Amino acid sequence: MNTSQQSEANGNDPFPLLNAIEKPADIRSLSSDELTDLAAEIRAKLIDVTSINGGHLGPNLGVVELTIAMHLVFNTPKDQFVFDTSHQGYVHKLLTGRNGKEFDKIRKNSGISGFLARSESPHDSFGAGHAGTALSAALGMAAARDQLGSDEHVVALCGDAAFTCGITMEALNNVASATKRLIIILNDNEWSIAKNVGAISKYLNELITNPIYNRLHHDFGTFLQKVPGGEQLLKIGKNAEKGWKSIMMPSSIFETYGVRYFGPIDGHDLPLLTRNLEFAREANEPVILHVVTKKGKGYRPAIEKPESFHGTSPFEIDSGKSKSSQSVVPPNYQDVFGHSIVRFAKKDKSIVGITGAMPSGTGLIHLSNELPDQFYDVGIAEEHAVLFAAGLATKGIKPVVAIYSTFLQRAFDQVIHDVCLQNLPVVFCMDRAGLSPNDGPTHHGLFDVAYVRCVPNAVAMQPKDEDELVDMMHTAIQLKRPVFVRYPRGAGTGVKIKSKPKALGVGQAQVLREGDDLVLWALGPMVRDALEISDRLKLEDGLSAGVVNARFIKPLDNELLLSHAKDNRLIVTLEDGVLSGGFGSAVLETLSEREMSTPVHRIGWPDEFVDHGSDIATLRATGGLSFDDMISGIRKKLETPSVAV
Repeated sequence: MNTSQQSEANGNDPFPLLNAIEKPADIRSLSSDELTDLAAEIRAKLIDVTSINGGHLGPNLGVVELTIAMHLVFNTPKDQFVFDTSHQGYVHKLLTGRNGKEFDKIRKNSGISGFLARSESPHDSFGAGHAGTALSAALGMAAARDQLGSDEHVVALCGDAAFTCGITMEALNNVASATKRLIIILNDNEWSIAKNVGAISKYLNELITNPIYNRLHHDFGTFLQKVPGGEQLLKIGKNAEKGWKSIMMPSSIFETYGVRYFGPIDGHDLPLLTRNLEFAREANEPVILHVVTKKGKGYRPAIEKPESFHGTSPFEIDSGKSKSSQSVVPPNYQDVFGHSIVRFAKKDKSIVGITGAMPSGTGLIHLSNELPDQFYDVGIAEEHAVLFAAGLATKGIKPVVAIYSTFLQRAFDQVIHDVCLQNLPVVFCMDRAGLSPNDGPTHHGLFDVAYVRCVPNAVAMQPKDEDELVDMMHTAIQLKRPVFVRYPRGAGTGVKIKSKPKALGVGQAQVLREGDDLVLWALGPMVRDALEISDRLKLEDGLSAGVVNARFIKPLDNELLLSHAKDNRLIVTLEDGVLSGGFGSAVLETLSEREMSTPVHRIGWPDEFVDHGSDIATLRATGGLSFDDMISGIRKKLETPSVAV
C-alpha cells in the first residue's frame, strides 16, 4: 500500500491542495506557504503513482517548482507551453485538470498518456515523445502568432540534453530572424537519460560554476534596481553585461544567436523563478532562462540513481527497489546484445559500439564498462550517430549502432544517403522493435520493417530468440554491407546461448514444421504464436500447418517461399509491425512478380497509430492481433472460395 492509499484508508486526504486544483488559475489564489505545500504534495503524488505504474519519475520531480511558476505567470491554453520530449509533463497534467483517476492510471489502460498529446487536452499545445522538438515547434507557433497578429506567449521548455540535438541548434539559428518574442527555458539538470556528453554540456557547466560571472550578474541586477533612472541604465547595462560575459566566458553562445540569456537561476526557488518568468513575459526580444534543477529532487533513490529513475518500472517507495518478480527470468534482449558485442569486440578491436544517450537502455553499458575505448555515446543525436558510423566504416572500423527502432526514424536520410548508398558496413541494432506498451505511439517500433525494406543494399533480419540474436550479430559483423537487426523490448525466451555463434546464410529461412494445407511465415516473437496456431489448427480443425522462422526480411528466402506457394492452399505471414509496406507485403510482391496466385493472409498492425496500454496482450487485442483474432482470421480466409478445397 502506498502513501495515498494508507491516508485514504485512514479517512485522510493525502493531497488536499492538489485535489482542489481544477484548472491552472486555481493555484494563483494560493499563498506562498501553500504553494510550497502544493509542491510537496505534487512530489508525493508523483512518487505514489509511478511506484505503481512506472514512468518518468526523475525528470518530473526536477520540474515541480518550475512548472508551478510557469502556470503562475502564464495563462494556458491561450499561452502555449511546448515541452521538449514531454516526458517531464506530469506536473503540467496535474495542474491542468488531469489529477484524478486518469492520472492514477497514467501509462495504463484507460489512463492518460505519459507524454503530452494534443488530443488529450487543450493545454497540450504540441505533442512529443522524441527529444529536441520543442524549440522548432515553439518557433513555428511564435511566427504564426506574429503572422496572425495575436498576443499569446509561447514558451519552450527544453532540457539541456535537447541542445545536443541538431534540430534544436537549427532552430536556435533561426530564432532571431523568425520572431521578436519567444521565451526559451533551458532546464539544466546535467542529464538526458544518461549523463550528458559533449561541448554544450561542458559549456553549460561552465556557466553554472563560474563564480566571477555569477557574482557580477547578481550584483549588476541588484544595482540597477536601486539606482534612480535604472530603466535607462538597464539598456546600457545590457550591453555591458554582454561584454562581461564575453570576458568571463569562452563565448556567449546564446547571445551570438540573437537570444538574450538570463541565468543561471535556481530551479527550485519558486519566488525567484516567478520573478524571472514575469520579466521574460514582458521582454520584447527572444530570451532564454537558464534554470538549474535537480533531477529526482525530493526522493533520495531518484537522486542517487538518476539513470534508473529517469524512466522506472514499479518500485518500493521506501527502498526504491524494483517491484519486479524475484523469480528467475530470461535476460532482456538488450543485455544479450550488450554481452554479445563485448564478446565480439574483445576478439576484434576494430568493432566499436555507438549509442545516442542510451547506454543502459540499449545494453551498450556493458561495452562502456569493459571496453570504454571501443564505445561512443554521442548524446541525443541520432543523425550524427549514423553519419559518424559511416565515417568510421570508411576507415575499416566496424561500427555497431544501437538505437531504438522509434529513434532510428530520425536518421532515415543518413541511413539512405550516407550508409546504404555507399554500401558501407554499418550494423544497426534496433531495440524496442514492436510494441513499447506503456510509452505509446511515439515509442512503438512498428515502422522499421517498412522503412528498411525499401532501401537498396540493406540486409534486414529478426531473431526468434536470444541465441539467434547472437548468431545474427555474428553474421552481421562479418558482412561487408549495411545490416539491420531488429528485436523486441523485454525478456527473451530463455533458450541457452551457444558457446560458439553460428554464421547464418543470408536470406535463408528456417523451416520449423512442415505442413500440407497452409504455411505460417513468421518474424521474431511471432514465431511462437505461429507454432501455437499450428497446434490449434491441427487439434481443432484437422489442418496441417507448416511453420517457418523467416529470419530475413530482406532478402527473402524466395526459393523456399515459391516452393511453399506451389504446395499449400494458403500462406500466412505474421509480423510485429505495420502491414503497409511490411514483411507480408514483401511476400505478396514476390509472389506477384513470379505470377503465383497462392492467396496470402497477412497478420500485423493496421494503418493507424497504436495507443499506449498496460501490456502487449491488451494492445494486441485492441488491434485485432489477439491469439483468437489471428485464428479466426485464418479460418475465415481458408473458407473463401479461392482458398477452400
